[in-house]
Amino acid sequence: MKVAIIPARGGSKRIPRKNIKPFCGKPMIAWSIEAAQRADCFDKIIVSTDYEDIAEVAKSYGASVPFLRPASLSGDHTGTIPVIRHGIEWLTKAGEKVEKVCCLYATAPFVSAEDIIRGLVALDDETIDYAFSVTSYAFPIQRAIRITDYDRIQMFNAEHFNTRSQDLEEAYHDAGQFYWGRKKAWLDEKMIFGERSKPIILPRYRVQDVDTLEDWERAEWMLKAMQAQFGESS
Repeated sequence: MKVAIIPARGGSKRIPRKNIKPFCGKPMIAWSIEAAQRADCFDKIIVSTDYEDIAEVAKSYGASVPFLRPASLSGDHTGTIPVIRHGIEWLTKAGEKVEKVCCLYATAPFVSAEDIIRGLVALDDETIDYAFSVTSYAFPIQRAIRITDYDRIQMFNAEHFNTRSQDLEEAYHDAGQFYWGRKKAWLDEKMIFGERSKPIILPRYRVQDVDTLEDWERAEWMLKAMQAQFGESS
């Protein structure tokens, strides 16, 4: 069985009710649910939440909410892996034979069905535990600078001050959209950022964290621009 689990707790501080706040015409979480539905590769699409309001919205868009997440897994510092592990354990106790699980974030309005499928295909390689979305940094991380306590500048890697940007190795970061993983990898809480993970590379224009109101506004402008360029189905 292949399952999508969408973590969506209700206690967001910086953007209240973030997971069900309207985003470009529909609740934020609806974008992830609909992408999972279009991928047409899941036996179940489950939302793991601790809030009844989120559960109702999720169900109205066709997702399943078979349980409410316990408070012990709903705090500000709760990691993703324990939440997915809880969902897998719940399904297993219910008699479901889970094989592969995709953690799909609720605040990923740019996630596409095609990329979700690319992640699933990557798990055909038996040497892979996880496959997840990444994108490249727009600027060489080797030339990053910090602002000191005395309002001065300091390079993280001063040895690269005279190195040309094109001569530096390209670096990537987690795109924060989805993480496919084998059941055993999730249950064993294996590290996602490791040698047994495969990157699903996304273009930077389809990646935006949505953690602050500034992020939210930027993401809406990005989506509107893509819809104008590629059509409403983008």
